[in-house]
Amino acid sequence: MGEFASCPPEAVKAAEAVCGPVELKEITDRRGSAVWKATGPMAAVAIKLGTGGAAEVTAREASVLDQLPGYTVTAGRAGEAVWFVTPWLAGRSTWEVFRAAREGTAGRPIALAGAVDLCRAVAGLHAASWVHGDLQPSHGIHTESEVKLIDFAWSWQEGTTPWTSFQGAMVHLMAPELAAWISAGPQPVKTSPAAEVYALSGVLWTCATGDWPLDYQGAGIDRKEAGPDGLRDAIATGKLPLAPATPWPELQDVLRPVLLSGPADRPTAADLGDTLAAVSM
Repeated sequence: MGEFASCPPEAVKAAEAVCGPVELKEITDRRGSAVWKATGPMAAVAIKLGTGGAAEVTAREASVLDQLPGYTVTAGRAGEAVWFVTPWLAGRSTWEVFRAAREGTAGRPIALAGAVDLCRAVAGLHAASWVHGDLQPSHGIHTESEVKLIDFAWSWQEGTTPWTSFQGAMVHLMAPELAAWISAGPQPVKTSPAAEVYALSGVLWTCATGDWPLDYQGAGIDRKEAGPDGLRDAIATGKLPLAPATPWPELQDVLRPVLLSGPADRPTAADLGDTLAAVSM
């Protein structure tokens, strides 16, 4: 475990302009991307720092946040590193909202409501012509009033030029058509709302079951031996079966056809949310 990155004084100063004198709490530091929670008497913010190869990624995310309604960001450079400051989102991730449901049926009403709220947050993003590009169980934060999405480094607005090279985000949640495009080219690969609805369904399946939606073992695939590229190529065939475990059949019966269908046959994020809202407990 390496030493946690040092927070740039310029970023601390930007945080203090919003919060007053701040106390920093280290949150994560991996692959050149570090995050702190900066708390002061007036507010709390997140400080994100990208170094090395993650500097460009951090700059992209700051640019996206600056364009999205409902987000505010202050960004800058510290040498070759890039940092930004944005309001801290107080709430649990979708993974945490589902924790009680994974441990027993008593937690299902709260988890189901959280699933609907996540779908509506994604639907709102799509309605503004944006695609998140990297939905994961930890990338939806359930605040008191709504779900807010985080980690926009791979986000793309339809009708604009996408990032020059998209190799995919979480491979286990990648739609087959997106995996095939990444494997075969050409770049730039354009993420789509339909591929995102696949990822959204995969996120909810994972949060409900505690495991990824695809049955690698049933397909005779050793995940460690295959590695991310091998898994992506296998997913690209569209032939991998879904995991057989059904701890929450009512929810999984809604998600299963989404994960098994082609992009033209998938519901929108809004329609998926409406269907989930009608699930009986």
